[in-house]
Amino acid sequence: MSTRIKTIGVLTSGGDAPGMNAAVRAVVRTALSRGMRVMGIERGYNGLLSGEVYEMNLRSVSEIIHRGGTVLYTARCLEFKTLEGQQKAADKCSEIGIDALVVIGGDGSFRGAKDLAKLGVPCIGIPGTIDNDIACSEYTIGYDTAMNTAVEMVDKLRDTTQSHDRCSVVEVMGRNAGYIALNVGIATGALAILIPERPYDLERDIMERMAFTQKTGKKHFIVIVAEGVGHAQELANEIQSRTGIDSRATVLGHVQRGGSPTLRDRVTASTMGFHAIDLLEKGIVNRVVAVSADKIVDYDINVALSMHKTIDTMLLDVANTISI
Repeated sequence: MSTRIKTIGVLTSGGDAPGMNAAVRAVVRTALSRGMRVMGIERGYNGLLSGEVYEMNLRSVSEIIHRGGTVLYTARCLEFKTLEGQQKAADKCSEIGIDALVVIGGDGSFRGAKDLAKLGVPCIGIPGTIDNDIACSEYTIGYDTAMNTAVEMVDKLRDTTQSHDRCSVVEVMGRNAGYIALNVGIATGALAILIPERPYDLERDIMERMAFTQKTGKKHFIVIVAEGVGHAQELANEIQSRTGIDSRATVLGHVQRGGSPTLRDRVTASTMGFHAIDLLEKGIVNRVVAVSADKIVDYDINVALSMHKTIDTMLLDVANTISI
């Protein structure tokens, strides 16, 4: 870009994720240190359309790095999905004096950024989603915290499951991706892990494994199910019907999105926020910040959105081998 970026807008969009506040903090403080103004946009693209914008300073982001959720709030915005809504957002950026946007969110949020970029609003995307389902990045903000929260909840369930010789079917988040389920399943010693990326066979993947472990003396069981597979209650009913073992379903739900972010999420979010502003200062725009081989990198937003991500087959082998 030939024109120096003087004022940036920052927003969080889509589902909230622990660590978003750390990213906002890094964006604000890095931008201010480079002589830029920062406009905080509340409630994502919805807030941009409605003008919920205020100027941020160093103290605007004090005491937020340890907090879950997002101080900028977030919301879905159907209007922004239309060409008219996107043009209105671009016009609003011009009206406010925003030269570039930093968008912290998931795949849908980046598609919105891509649309704005086409209308002349430079954008940088920072991946914030607990599902870890951004194809261009090995890691997304909030993923580690969500997994640790789920592990803590499953460990608590294990106490009552073991006390009653039960089977607990636990549904964790992950609508289109099984990363949380797979890692939490391994970490909690689950009998079976069901994920969207791999079709399961009830007889092979659960019933036969349960029968085998019963012969070795096991009397309580944990089955982890990704949200994208779902049907946790139906699965628990089927297990109880076929085995006679008291089986209960637990859906962990949005508790996985909350809580104070882990060290990894705080540091990753901070370095991603720093990198985003570094790109803008250099005039490099319309990129998505990502993690590759444990290093912070960035990709053209069009390339990033065209990439695909696959589940780690080694982790699947680990799960199948040691969880019996």
